[in-house]
Amino acid sequence: MSTPVRQHDELQYLNLIKSVLDTGETRPDRTGTGTISLFAPPSLRFSLADSTLPLITTKKTFLRGIIEELLWFVKGQTDSTLLSKKGVKIWDGNGSKEFLEKRGLGHRRAGDLGPVYGFQWRHFGAEYVDADADYSGKGVDQLREVIRKIIEDPTDRRIILSAWNPADIPLMALPPCHMMCQFYVHLPPSDEPTAPRRLSCLMYQRSADLGLGIPFNIASYALLTHMIARVTDTQPHELIIQLGDAHIYRDHVDALNIQLTRQPRPFPTLRWTRDITDIEDFTYEDFVVEGYDAHPSIPMKMSV
Repeated sequence: MSTPVRQHDELQYLNLIKSVLDTGETRPDRTGTGTISLFAPPSLRFSLADSTLPLITTKKTFLRGIIEELLWFVKGQTDSTLLSKKGVKIWDGNGSKEFLEKRGLGHRRAGDLGPVYGFQWRHFGAEYVDADADYSGKGVDQLREVIRKIIEDPTDRRIILSAWNPADIPLMALPPCHMMCQFYVHLPPSDEPTAPRRLSCLMYQRSADLGLGIPFNIASYALLTHMIARVTDTQPHELIIQLGDAHIYRDHVDALNIQLTRQPRPFPTLRWTRDITDIEDFTYEDFVVEGYDAHPSIPMKMSV
């Protein structure tokens, strides 16, 4: 009996775009652009086995931006100018003086985003001063705690990393869209006690921009899972993403219709340049993505 051929994981993403275009409701939104939206669609599941990196292939993705932003999160940084200086401009709009003033945060300098993702990952509960303060040893280091539990208590059901901190939301230039993830360690079967432990990640995203944001988010949490697996001596297994408000900005419709005509190509793989045992030791040069053969990029405007 032949084994059924596994469908390309990227088809889940493309089918979700079709579903939103076909059945979504038209809604106003914070940016004034307008969206077509679907609430709580079926979860997306991406295999990370065999070093797979689910990097969308039906359009070229800004991989360097994804990696640099993730390293910025991991370091607990909240200054968007650190990314901008590296040519990663994805936070420039939300870090502009004009945008901060609109959020009631005009007392901050341009680029100071407030206690966003990385601050919550590394200093949850600490009092936020500004992007230049030293927060060493302050707050709860959730990322270190996740790593400790994976190693020391792998069946714990509280291996959770949360960026959603209601007390800090008013201080943030933009509240977190990808707001929480949970890690799960698959233990070896009893008849194979020496088999490697495998690591999966479930991420919940309250607000999902399917055109621009989601390709970034899929790759970012896949990379984070690969990184954590690397420092916990586990094997990456699966990334599952559950979306809340999955939406398409109205000015992305034409571009996404072009993307829907394209066939996915094989996902690339991730190779590390060296052995790394500490989560803060990763640098951009450590990530080697091999076999990324994507269709050409499709310009889409970011709504701020």
